Amino acid sequence: MSDLHERVLDWYDEHARLLPWREPDATPWAVMVSEFMLQQTPVARVLPVYEAWLRTWPDPASLAASTTGDAVRAWGRLGYPRRALRLHAAATAIVDEHGGEVPSSLEALRALPGVGDYTAAAVASFAFGRRHVVLDTNVRRVLARAVAGVELPGRSVTRAERELATDLLPQDDETAATWAVAVMELGALVCTATGPRCGQCPVESLCAWVEAGRPAYDGPPRRGQAYAGTDRQCRGRLLGVLRDADGSVHRSSLESVWSEPVQRARCLDSLLADGLVARTGEDTYALP
Repeated sequence: MSDLHERVLDWYDEHARLLPWREPDATPWAVMVSEFMLQQTPVARVLPVYEAWLRTWPDPASLAASTTGDAVRAWGRLGYPRRALRLHAAATAIVDEHGGEVPSSLEALRALPGVGDYTAAAVASFAFGRRHVVLDTNVRRVLARAVAGVELPGRSVTRAERELATDLLPQDDETAATWAVAVMELGALVCTATGPRCGQCPVESLCAWVEAGRPAYDGPPRRGQAYAGTDRQCRGRLLGVLRDADGSVHRSSLESVWSEPVQRARCLDSLLADGLVARTGEDTYALP
């Protein structure tokens, strides 16, 4: 255990947010649901949907027994609704292949539909206390600054990043799992992408980026995530009409929320192709 580890772990012990998926009684399924929902979505928006979701589907079997349309409707306005389909597919696979119990091994988790490297490592670590590298945006940013001395990591995880994160993992499983969530929390609350609060950081005096004078990011341009007028916004509007409807809706209801016909048609076709929308008649649509 280095000074870096001790400072981060002590900080987390004092400052960690009280979140339901971190409670001792949180099930592996609850942890998995939280990881799907937290992808690209702030905690404040996730909390009410997460709680309602688990009241409705407290285990994989209950979700697998429901329709994909039910899952998309319950996903609400979290965004990126394909995550709801992927979570439903993962629940079905857990029932079919693992007796309804979320598997604990990294390999079995990674084999579930819709589960990538990060989610598999996060569930294995946070739900089962396993020793794995968990690299989300927050963790990558903390390690980039504190150890590599750069303001921001690159767009995708590099081999060098993964090797660094592996070298920093504490040896015993329990401490490694706590370290993973502690670094993530530090990135979310203190070592933020913009306006980092270095004066409140437990590792400021150890930080390579601070020592170097906080040099500005000089990598490839980082594009902002525009939303207004995009296909993503159009898809969200169309889905919102279907989510709020009781049954099928006529094409005219979709036209009323997005007037541009070419983009609307393209987005409707993409929703059909993704399995988020079903055609119920010549000019009527519904959730699947």
